[in-house]
Amino acid sequence: QVQLVESGGGLVQAGGSLGLSCAASSSTFTLSNYAMGWFRQAPGKERELVGAITNNGDSTYYADSVKGRIAISRQNAQSTLYLQLKSLKPEDTAVYYCAVGRSAFIEPKESHFWAWGQGTQVTVAS
Repeated sequence: QVQLVESGGGLVQAGGSLGLSCAASSSTFTLSNYAMGWFRQAPGKERELVGAITNNGDSTYYADSVKGRIAISRQNAQSTLYLQLKSLKPEDTAVYYCAVGRSAFIEPKESHFWAWGQGTQVTVAS
């Protein structure tokens, strides 16, 4: 079992920035062996992978929709995943989820991820 708890969401003005955290814990898996990712889902839309990071943080993937505005990092010692998003737009409004990958490497598709947090709401006001 893996527990993922996201935090840091809220209401942000367009043009601003936000930082999200994901605290991960597991009594079964060594999370530092796995890639992790951030997804988001806006009302009426499919869940979208916005970015991911390899197990040791040496490589990242970012979706075109956020490229240039996003940074994902992780602190394995604290079992924490981070997302920084700047120059926010109203279309960034969504519930943001962190997830654990099936391997150390990034495969930028939803089926590669198997454990999910409950999500944190981000609302960008225009």
